[in-house]
Amino acid sequence: MQPETKLLEVKGLRAGYGETWAVHGIDFEVMAGRVTALLGANGAGKTTTLRAISGMVKTAGTVDFNGKSLVGMKTEAIAAAGIAHVPDGRGTFMELSVEENMKLGAYTRKGDQTAEFDRMFAYFPKLKERFRQQAGLLSGGEQQMLAIARALLLKPKLLLLDEPSFGLAPLIVREIFDIMRQIKDREGVGILVVEQNASLALDISENAYLLETGRIVMSGASSEIAKDEGLRRSYLGY
Repeated sequence: MQPETKLLEVKGLRAGYGETWAVHGIDFEVMAGRVTALLGANGAGKTTTLRAISGMVKTAGTVDFNGKSLVGMKTEAIAAAGIAHVPDGRGTFMELSVEENMKLGAYTRKGDQTAEFDRMFAYFPKLKERFRQQAGLLSGGEQQMLAIARALLLKPKLLLLDEPSFGLAPLIVREIFDIMRQIKDREGVGILVVEQNASLALDISENAYLLETGRIVMSGASSEIAKDEGLRRSYLGY
């Protein structure tokens, strides 16, 4: 059995906006080929944490990716280093077609992009059916699939997902989470997912961190956290 590779190591991270810190000195890590979940209520600092990794908000502390510090790097450079961010709201370009959105994701790929698109269609066959269609006409679930596919076309080592289940029907959510399992197993991509559906997030992830008002109050194996009924009722609401 090969040793796990640490993709992301965060120590003492503070992050926020203007004069206000929303995240207060947290530590966590993400391994290659593993899903790590960030859980917590609204306002806990989950989205801010993802934005800090992507260089989108003010930060302090240590954020190392593949042994290299990301602190002070521009968002574009962080993406080029191998981190793809699917934000809340999906970030889909509604006026463009599915094809055009995917081409934006594959802009770093030289030459024929057909093979790369086919790789995405294997995960998301609905995108092949809607390839020429305007993205704004897709269902919410299809838009989320497009957003993930566009991110994967960058061939990232780390995928940041912010609330992938938001506003979607339960069956579509389950489908997307099943695809996420396939992605991390086949592609070896590390996934850091922010998700309010704690039950699903714990089911798909190997490790989880629980945030409360910008601080980590619990961490460990997802399977163990899921078994802790008191913890689930107190912090996760199920």
